[in-house]
Amino acid sequence: MTATAPAPVRVAAVQMVSTASLPANLAAAESLIAQAAAGGAELVALPEYFCLMGMKDEDKVAARETDGSGPVQDFLAAQAQRHQITLVGGTVPLATEAPQRVRNSVLVYGPGGERIARYDKIHLFNFRKDAESYDEARTIEPGAQVSTFRFSSRAGTSLKVGLSVCYDLRFPELYRAMAQPDLILVPAAFTATTGRAHWTTLLKARAIENLAYVLAPAQGGRHENGRATYGHSVLIDAWGAVVAERDEGAGVVIGEVDPHLIATVRSNLPALTHRVM
Repeated sequence: MTATAPAPVRVAAVQMVSTASLPANLAAAESLIAQAAAGGAELVALPEYFCLMGMKDEDKVAARETDGSGPVQDFLAAQAQRHQITLVGGTVPLATEAPQRVRNSVLVYGPGGERIARYDKIHLFNFRKDAESYDEARTIEPGAQVSTFRFSSRAGTSLKVGLSVCYDLRFPELYRAMAQPDLILVPAAFTATTGRAHWTTLLKARAIENLAYVLAPAQGGRHENGRATYGHSVLIDAWGAVVAERDEGAGVVIGEVDPHLIATVRSNLPALTHRVM
């Protein structure tokens, strides 16, 4: 008897243009999550800073939550349970022992509202060009641990999912340390400048190197604080082809992760078994 191939899994990347108002951002996220769930997505991922794009860096510190308790964490748990989805909240500012810094944390909630994974952004963005200047280390404490989790669909398909955030995308060794994920998540707030130059190239590279799908929910537009983010939330397959994409503005990108395609490309091109370092 021939075994039945695992069924494809419908996933969604939520694109936002977050503001300095946490309540307004949660309301916008709620609507977009509902749209993704109505489209059949079982795994829905929000972008970096979905809950707050402050007027200054210190605003995220003021909005910090204790791990396990707070309005943003309660919101994510409730939305996951309401829609019976796996919800990836990328990212939430979580308190550290240093009062002036937070962890920039991806929190993942299962269909029952339970938290199933956490990843703290390891690589902190630093960029200067003309009038643009960013230094996340001023207000963010870096994480140190790779994080993956096991996703199971309603049809029984199982995927190993790796977590990363924005600037992490430039460091391929992080993804190698995930030990062959099937799906890589990259919630991001890439600047328009760096996004135009590198976003799609880097995402495709990570998919091709790891023979894995990449789902990247992004901030995409002009924010109240004057920052311009690149958008182009996207799902890329394990061969490096774009499955679905949105350029700018709030919206939802929906597509399927096909385990059969992952198995096929890894069989046809067994590069992951050829590694010697």
